[in-house]
Amino acid sequence: MILSRRNFIKSTVAASCVLPFSGVCNVAKGGASIDDALDVSIFSKHLQFLDYKETGRMAAELGFDGVDLTVRPKGHVLPENVISDLPRAVSDIVGSGSTCKMITTSIESVNNPHDATIIKTAGELGISYYRAHWFKYAKDLSMIQSIDKYQNQITELGELNKKHNIVGCYQNHAGTKIGASFWEIHKLLEKVDPKYFGTQYDIRHATVDSGYSWSNGLELLRDQIKVIVLKDFKWGKVGDKWKAVNVPIGDGMVDFDKYFKLLKSYGLNPPVSLHLEYPLGGAEKGKYEITVDRKVVYDAMKKDLKAIRLLWKNA
Repeated sequence: MILSRRNFIKSTVAASCVLPFSGVCNVAKGGASIDDALDVSIFSKHLQFLDYKETGRMAAELGFDGVDLTVRPKGHVLPENVISDLPRAVSDIVGSGSTCKMITTSIESVNNPHDATIIKTAGELGISYYRAHWFKYAKDLSMIQSIDKYQNQITELGELNKKHNIVGCYQNHAGTKIGASFWEIHKLLEKVDPKYFGTQYDIRHATVDSGYSWSNGLELLRDQIKVIVLKDFKWGKVGDKWKAVNVPIGDGMVDFDKYFKLLKSYGLNPPVSLHLEYPLGGAEKGKYEITVDRKVVYDAMKKDLKAIRLLWKNA
């Protein structure tokens, strides 16, 4: 029964994203056309107040193409329970009318037993992509030495990914960890097989960290993009400090029109993970219990999804 269930889930999920290992779904490689609608998954961090079945059901009901499932500490699936819980989670999500093509993890190294088990289990289930954890600069190494160290870890992960037919992704994230700047990610991915490890491109963090030059970074990483994250922000004064304040799609500073036009000009239509990081009663932080009516969260998701689809269509 276990093998039968795994085969069912694998075939169902795999059918939802053709040629995941070609890098990205694009015209030249036979995937989604740039004129097709975006394939948008909802980040399950914002639905962690629901069980697996309800998460899948709500994702489908709200109009999402799938679920980007959190498989990490304080996530929907805990790393130590991945062998038992990830197959059940995917089965419940698929059985509720949705898909699970991607997961978000804290994967760092093949030498971490949980990390290797997540990759193996996800591969067996037909999941196409996982987002890895972020690396910190080592205090006893130079910046370049730190990147070289983690470059080797990424290369080893790529080899394990190949064995289990899954693609790893490193997200660009504003701040001081490795990957805030595009050159860091470009350097990090230099040695790994590009078919099995690339980047999860986040336009919100790109705009925060790079201001006017984010398009240069996009040009640099275009061939390494596997999945993209969509969210928005604006600068605002919180107390006596200026901070990046998260807002609904279209209410902030991200130039989605330019971004989508550039993606289309590159022939890219990659799978999307939609994040809602603005205040939603704790749902934005992945709380298991929220302080607002669930309809508030669902309405926000529908609004952002509608905005994304319209922006893509018009770009």
